[in-house]
Amino acid sequence: MSSLALLVAVLLVLVVALVVGALVYLTHRHPAWAVPLTTGLLGATLLSAVVVPIVVR
Repeated sequence: MSSLALLVAVLLVLVVALVVGALVYLTHRHPAWAVPLTTGLLGATLLSAVVVPIVVR
């Protein structure tokens, strides 16, 4: 694996973690919206459903 591909993979992991963390924080601050853990898992699932087909291609 080239260093550029490795760097892109690390940055992709960081962005996914940031988005999931933001979703969990928002639902923690507004508990009427949803359960934070469920929202975090849903966000990770949706992001992986979008990113995996792009990476596999």
